[in-house]
Amino acid sequence: MSKLKIGFVGVGFMGQVAHLRNYVSLEDCAVAAIAEIRHRLARMVGERYGVPKIYQDHREMLDKEKLDAVVASQPFTRHAVLLPDLYPRVKYLFTEKPLAVSVEAGEELAKAAKKAGCIHMVGYHKRSDPATMFVKAKIDQWMKSGEMGTLQYVRITMPPGDWIASGGIGFIDTDDPRPPLEQEPPIADMDKKTAEEYVGFVNYYIHQVNLMRHLLGENYKVKYADQRGRIMAVEGVSGATGIIEMSPYNTSLEWEESALIAFDKGYILLRLPPPLAHNRAGVVELYTDQGGGAVPMRQIPSLPSTDAMRQQAINFLKVARGEMAPPCDARESVEDLKIARDYIRLKYQK
Repeated sequence: MSKLKIGFVGVGFMGQVAHLRNYVSLEDCAVAAIAEIRHRLARMVGERYGVPKIYQDHREMLDKEKLDAVVASQPFTRHAVLLPDLYPRVKYLFTEKPLAVSVEAGEELAKAAKKAGCIHMVGYHKRSDPATMFVKAKIDQWMKSGEMGTLQYVRITMPPGDWIASGGIGFIDTDDPRPPLEQEPPIADMDKKTAEEYVGFVNYYIHQVNLMRHLLGENYKVKYADQRGRIMAVEGVSGATGIIEMSPYNTSLEWEESALIAFDKGYILLRLPPPLAHNRAGVVELYTDQGGGAVPMRQIPSLPSTDAMRQQAINFLKVARGEMAPPCDARESVEDLKIARDYIRLKYQK
């Protein structure tokens, strides 16, 4: 198998510790070039990871390098400005979540990607965790067979905690000046305070918004938002209900994110590790109770010692080889922004 040539646009914190460190260690790809406006940082990162070509501008990199795919690890507030320049020149593109700040900007990006023929994988890494992949396959199996009855309810709990979990060890930082970069304009239909809360919600909880759809297997609507910002209740198009619990409590050392997927005759419990933890997949518990005298069963499957960020890189390479569709693309990512907007509006509804 020939190696895919990968280019990076940006090698800041997430670019290095969540993405670059994984791609340079995968045998079926080669990181051929880096585009990073901070010259000293680009040089040091290139030397550390053995990247042969360094550029300060992504346009120059794309002009001079023949790349199979690009990883653009940038703040999402930059996507609406940057991505229209990448789509026509990149066949396979990966960015971090979310797609954009506003729904309108997200819709424009999804249209632009489709028009350019660019397959844009958005980095909802939780979908690539081996535990989540196992859970999703099991949900689909139970729903198809009907053996466990109907999917009734999904509960996602997300308390803040130590999301880095020593995953930033080895990060290269420099004192390079950070030049001002163009950002997506402020949201037009929200006042400053509401817009700030919306952006904060999108930045932190959009993973859970996306995971809810993934587990339900369908779109959903926001039905309730408490004034303290702890609960969002939703309902899927099939009638299945869900709850996202946001910051019900705080932890200083632990990461206690979980998802409960309840069927008539049992449930699946998914416990996810810190986002930047190395070599750790989530943990899955299956509980089945068919009744009628059958013995209820509780199982904890053994899963590979592969973290979600590494598996996400593996999945993106498969996307770039045409072996699978993106776990989440630009088109679907617009739905996350719509949910976030609806949640904020409902929270402040009088």
